[in-house]
Amino acid sequence: MRRLGELEAGVMVAVWKHDEPVTVRTILDELDRDPAPAYTTVITIVERLRAKGWLRRERVGRSFQYAAVRTAATYTAELMGDVLESSADRGAALQRFAGRLSVEEIADLRAALDERRRSGPE
Repeated sequence: MRRLGELEAGVMVAVWKHDEPVTVRTILDELDRDPAPAYTTVITIVERLRAKGWLRRERVGRSFQYAAVRTAATYTAELMGDVLESSADRGAALQRFAGRLSVEEIADLRAALDERRRSGPE
């Protein structure tokens, strides 16, 4: 999976903040960039993300609203998987990663592993 560019990632973060579809204006207003990109630039990025399968759009009145197809957690997990796959020593990479986790994150990881064990292989 290709990593999102900086502006693409900013657009996705703006969309992920909402439970409902959002307009390009809402996305633009939530982008934390100085200077703010032009409205037409954001439209271009949004449409590219839609073409890549990251966003879906629906017509509401005379405009479009956009919603994420994948969650932020799914994107992050895919990135982590890509990095792990590129590692020469997956076990060492996992151990180093685990060594950086907080107590709360370790508990979350342990719960996810327990759930995975209960659900069986994919």
